[in-house]
Amino acid sequence: MSGTEHLAVRREGATLVLTLNRPEAKNALSLPMLVGLHDGWAEADADDSIRSIVFTGAGGSFCAGMDLKALAGNGMAGEQYRDRLKADPDLHWKAMLRHHRPRKPVIAAVEGYCVAGGTEMLQGTDIRVAGESATFGLFEVKRGLFPIGGSTVRLQRQIPRTHALEMLLTGRPYSAREAAGIGLIGHVVPDGTALAKALEIAEQINACGPLAVEAVKASVYETAEMTEADGLAAELKRGWPVFDTADAKEGARAFAEKRPPVYKRA
Repeated sequence: MSGTEHLAVRREGATLVLTLNRPEAKNALSLPMLVGLHDGWAEADADDSIRSIVFTGAGGSFCAGMDLKALAGNGMAGEQYRDRLKADPDLHWKAMLRHHRPRKPVIAAVEGYCVAGGTEMLQGTDIRVAGESATFGLFEVKRGLFPIGGSTVRLQRQIPRTHALEMLLTGRPYSAREAAGIGLIGHVVPDGTALAKALEIAEQINACGPLAVEAVKASVYETAEMTEADGLAAELKRGWPVFDTADAKEGARAFAEKRPPVYKRA
């Protein structure tokens, strides 16, 4: 199982839990964290026994974005990982879900700060849960920076454009309730329970046919920018083969026999 000093990895049944683990810096992005995330996404893609991913942060925060002290020239921890960046200059963008979409569903469990790069990574997740005291926002313009993690492209596709532009251009913080109101997150739960709720959702996903789940997720993203006609054609192409799988037959048998299905990705 992968992991680094700033990224903890563990299994909860069929769920891989990736935890940003730099609480003393509100989980600001570091090189060890990015390498760990990159490897965690890759592990989930490669291991068929993993059916879902929960993405969270340690110490009461999700992620406060880029390490601005390092950006100011004070150095970034984890120089021993520098060769990984040289070998793959795109590693950091894959880690932040800008240039990579895991084939398994990704559920974000947010407590505390999820701002700047944290909100940018959030947009690469599929289902989002937040504690009621969580804070969201894209603060880059207030610091003379550009939210280059994908937000000027993705945010307007995920929430109404007027809200996307307000978030991008004001750099102000958003409460969890306000973030839910504009559609950025799906669940607001009592503080300290976001991870439990995310794991609960993961278990519901894990109980479903894995081939069907992966095909449904792929179809949603694949057809998002298509015309309706093209999207429906693409949906048939991706979805119809699922009906001919052993998993589909097992699902039907289990329903008829009133028992939980046992899926084998076949």
